[in-house]
Amino acid sequence: MRCPAVWKRCPDLASRLAQFYERAGVIECMGSEPRQGSVTAIGAVSPPGGDISEPVSQATMRIVKVFWALDSALAYARHFPAINWLTSYSLYLDTLAPWYTEQFGEGYMQNRTHAMHILQEESELQEIVRLVGQDALSPADRLTMETAKMIREDFLQQNAFVDEDAYSSYAKQYRLLGMVLRYDDLCRDALDKGADMNALFAIDAREKIGRAKMADPGAFEEAYDEIEAQMKKEIEDVIAGGEDA
Repeated sequence: MRCPAVWKRCPDLASRLAQFYERAGVIECMGSEPRQGSVTAIGAVSPPGGDISEPVSQATMRIVKVFWALDSALAYARHFPAINWLTSYSLYLDTLAPWYTEQFGEGYMQNRTHAMHILQEESELQEIVRLVGQDALSPADRLTMETAKMIREDFLQQNAFVDEDAYSSYAKQYRLLGMVLRYDDLCRDALDKGADMNALFAIDAREKIGRAKMADPGAFEEAYDEIEAQMKKEIEDVIAGGEDA
């Protein structure tokens, strides 16, 4: 949807946009046999200079309940899909939460909330890093940065030209994100016990987590179980080494 200047001066802009989007939905088709059909509307608003504060963008965001914010910085960094996870949102979350809970238990939504919290913390820590450098961060904050990087690169980033990465089932997504967050939990416990931070970041299982999204969709459960078992053992070894020192 282009944003010509005439739209910005249109007094009934909001109502005209609403008329367009309200065409979407499930409908009963006319005819002798009962049939249902659906219309999906996906609006792409491209304001000049990426300024979403202009009238068309703001009116659209008030009408639709899902907003994907494309980020040119992510695209330049070759991170695809280039959707900003902090400014994008869905107002259907409460509607879908019972289904996720029924299918995967309470852990699914808990993992989502935990991951978003880590990404938000990373955004705040980036300001400190830009001012005084990463070495000024505490080991716990360094771990937050490392876990956020894993969420971004090992979970959110996708390659549309690789079948295993272009599409991922809910079950595989759940296990993959859970494994990243499990790494974070185990490392935090290890840091509390005096483990070396750099040794925790260098364990072999960390690299395997980075390649885990390429696992065979039909056999990922066993592969992820092995990675988690290896991760737990290697972190325990790092803790023992720190205690011996």
